[in-house]
Amino acid sequence: MSQTTTIFGIRHHGPGSARSLVRSLQALNPDILLIEGPPEANNIISLVADEITSPPIALLLYPPDHLQQAVYYPFAAFSPEWQAIQHGLKNNLPVRFMDLPQAHQMAERITPEANTNEANTNKANTNKANTNNDEEPSSDNDAEPSPHSSHRPLDPLSLIATAAGYTDSERWWEHMVEQRQDNTELFAAILEAMSALRSDQEQTHPPTLNNPAHRREMLREAHMRQTIRQAQKEGFQTIAVVCGAWHSPALHASVSKPFPKQKEDNALLKGLPKVKVNATWIPWTYARLSNQNGYGAGISSPGWYAHLWESSRTDKSTTESAISWLTRVARLLRKEDLAASSASVIEAVRLAEALAALRDSAMPGLEELNEATQTVLCFGDDTPLKLIHQQLIVSDRIGTVPSNTPLIPLQQNLQQQQKKYRLKPEASEKLITLDLRKELDLARSHLLHRLRLLGIDWGIPKTTSGKGTFKEAWRLCWEPELSVAIVEAGRWGNTLMDAATAYVYSKANEANQLNELTHLLDRLLLADLPGAIAHLMQQLQNMATLDSDVTHLMAALPSLVNILRYRDVRQTDSSAVIEVVDGIVARVCIGLPGACASLDDEAASGMMDAIAQTHSAIKRLNNTEHSQHWSAVLQQLCDQQTLHGLISGRSCRFLLDEGTLTTDEAARRLSLALSLANEPTQAAAWVEGFLRGSGLLLLHDDNIWNVLDSWMVTLSDDAFTILLPLLRRTFSNFPAPERRQMGEKVRAGGTSEQTTEKNSHFDHARAETSLPLIKQLIGLAQ
Repeated sequence: MSQTTTIFGIRHHGPGSARSLVRSLQALNPDILLIEGPPEANNIISLVADEITSPPIALLLYPPDHLQQAVYYPFAAFSPEWQAIQHGLKNNLPVRFMDLPQAHQMAERITPEANTNEANTNKANTNKANTNNDEEPSSDNDAEPSPHSSHRPLDPLSLIATAAGYTDSERWWEHMVEQRQDNTELFAAILEAMSALRSDQEQTHPPTLNNPAHRREMLREAHMRQTIRQAQKEGFQTIAVVCGAWHSPALHASVSKPFPKQKEDNALLKGLPKVKVNATWIPWTYARLSNQNGYGAGISSPGWYAHLWESSRTDKSTTESAISWLTRVARLLRKEDLAASSASVIEAVRLAEALAALRDSAMPGLEELNEATQTVLCFGDDTPLKLIHQQLIVSDRIGTVPSNTPLIPLQQNLQQQQKKYRLKPEASEKLITLDLRKELDLARSHLLHRLRLLGIDWGIPKTTSGKGTFKEAWRLCWEPELSVAIVEAGRWGNTLMDAATAYVYSKANEANQLNELTHLLDRLLLADLPGAIAHLMQQLQNMATLDSDVTHLMAALPSLVNILRYRDVRQTDSSAVIEVVDGIVARVCIGLPGACASLDDEAASGMMDAIAQTHSAIKRLNNTEHSQHWSAVLQQLCDQQTLHGLISGRSCRFLLDEGTLTTDEAARRLSLALSLANEPTQAAAWVEGFLRGSGLLLLHDDNIWNVLDSWMVTLSDDAFTILLPLLRRTFSNFPAPERRQMGEKVRAGGTSEQTTEKNSHFDHARAETSLPLIKQLIGLAQ
C-alpha cells in the first residue's frame, strides 16, 4: 500500500476553513496528523481532551531564563488546528506539531547578534499571540504575509482578489473559502493558488539565507518537511498535514516538483542554537484574539466567527444563522433598554439577505448584518453598534484549561486562593468594593495587593465614593499576559506569601532613598506580609539614622503617617512604625531651620511644599508632643532672619491657622515683611507664601487686607511692574468666587460690604460640649 500525504492549507481562526477541514479529515481518515505548531508542546496535546477544557485557550512557551521571549499559540473552537487536534484525539490518532521548535527560534533571538534589536522587540514578543508562529505582525490568513518580511509582498492574495473583481483580499477569502458550503476540492484549489503565487514571488524576490526573514521561513519549512519524512519513515500510510495556506506548496511533494533533498534540509537545520523551553496551556480571551489588541495573527470579530462555527455545527441554513445572530443583537439592545422588536429582527434579516444578494454573496456576512442592524434596529444611529461590537462581535469569552495542566507552584497557589476567596478570573472588567471590616474582603484585599507587589496587575485600585476608610474599590480584569507575569514571579517563591515576602526583601536591600523604603512599607502592610516587616523596618531605621538630608526625611513621613492613621481599619501591626516616625519627626524638627537657610527661589518653592506636606502629616498624627515641637519649629522659621519669604510667610500662615498666632500678630508680621527695608521681591514672596491655598483670609480680616493694601499703594511704578507677575501668580491660584469678592471689596472702598459684630454674649462652655463629637466625625478622636 503506497503512502499518501495530503496538505490542508488553512486560514488560522477561519470557521469556514475549520468546517471544511473537519469534513475532509472525516473523508480521508488519516492515521497521523501533523499540525503547524511548536513541537515542545507535543507531550501536552492530550491534555485538551479533558472535559473541563473550553477554548479559547493558548499554548504558552517560554524560556525560563528569558521570560521576555515568551510566545503564545492561541486556539479558538473555530480554529482549524484546534479541530484537527480534536479529530485526532477522538479517533486515537497520533497528533504532532511540526514547526521549527521554539527552542531554536528563541535561541536565535537571544544570541548576542540579536541583542541590539531585543530592546525594541521584547514588548511586542511578550504581548503577541503567534498562532501562525510569525512573531512579526501578520494577518489572520497565513497566505497573507508579514508586513515586515521581504520574503513575500504585503498581500499576495490581492493579486488573485483583483483578478476576481474584488477590491479586498479579505473579502475574496471570506466569499471563496469561509462562506463555502462544501469542501469539494477546496484544499486542492488553495494549494494550486498558493503554488502559483509563490512561484511568481520567488522569481521576483528569490529567497536568500542572508536575509533574516527569508532564512527563518526556510528553516521553518525545512523542519516541517523533516517531520513529514519522519512520519513516512515510521510507516504511516495516510498522513494529513495542516498548515498555513502560504506554506502548503513548500510541504507538497509531486512528480513535477519533489521535495528538496533531505541532506539539503539537514544542512539548513544543522548547528542551530538551542535554549530550554517550557510549554503549558493557559486561558485565552476573544478580546486578545481580536486584532484591535495588537495580536498580529488575530481576527477582528472572534464573537462573530464563533457564531458562524456554531451555526455550521448545527447545520443551520444561512437564513437561520442570520436570524440567530440578529436575535442575539435584539436581546442585547433590549437588555440596555433599547427598542428591538421581533418584527424589526425579521425586517433586518430580509435587508441583510437583500444586501448579500446585491453583492453576489452566498450568505449575509457581518458587514451586511451590521448595516441592517444600524438601519432597522438602531434607526440609523451608529452608537449602539459600539456596544454590539464589544459584547457580541468581539465578546468577552475566556477559556478554561485542564486541571492537570503543568503549572508552576505559584500558579497552583494562586488558583487555590482564587477559589478560596471566590474571585474568579474573568476577561471582562468587573468593579468590586471591599469592606475591610469583613474577614473575607480583607483577605481578598491582601491577595490583590500581594499580586500587585509582584507586578501581576489583575486588580487595579480605584477611588471609592463616600468617606469611609474601611472601603476599597478594585477594577478586576484577567489578561492572558498575566500568565507570563505569574511565571516570572515564580522565581521569588512557590506561594504568593513567600514570593511577595522575598520580593520585599530584595527591594529593601536595593533601595537607595528613604522614601523608596516608606513606599515599600506602605505596600507591604497593605499586602499583610508580617515576615518582611522586621527586615524592612531595620533597613528603614538604618537609613533614617544615616540620612542627613532633611528633605528625604520629610518626604518619607506622609507614607508612614498614613500607615499609622489607618492601621485599625486594615488590622495591621504598625507598632514598629511608631518608633521610626518619632525619630523622623525629632530629626526634622532639629534640622529643618538649618536646611531652610540660603535657598534660591526654586529650592525655596520645593521646601515650602515639603513643609506643607510635613505639616499636614503631623496634624494627622494627632500627637500632642509632636504638634508642640512642630509649632516651635514654625515659630523659629517665622523669626529666622534672612529666610526666604516663601518659607517665612507660609510658616506664619500655618501658625495663624492653628491658633498659635493671633490675627493682630499675623498682621504685624505682614507689615514688617512689607516694610520698605525689605526688597520688593522678598516681600512679594512672603505674601505668596502667606496667602497660598486660600484668599479667604484677606476677605474676612480687614487688618491683613489694610496692611497689604497700604503696601501696594506705596510701591513705585518700577517696583510695581517688577512685582506684578509675582502677585498675579499668587492671586490667580485663588478660586474665581474669592477673586470676585476681592474685587467687590476694592470697589466698596476696602471694607467688607457685610460686617459681623462680635457677639459679647458668646457661650464658650456650651460650644465646647460639641467638640468631642466634631472630632469623632472628622477622625481626630483618640
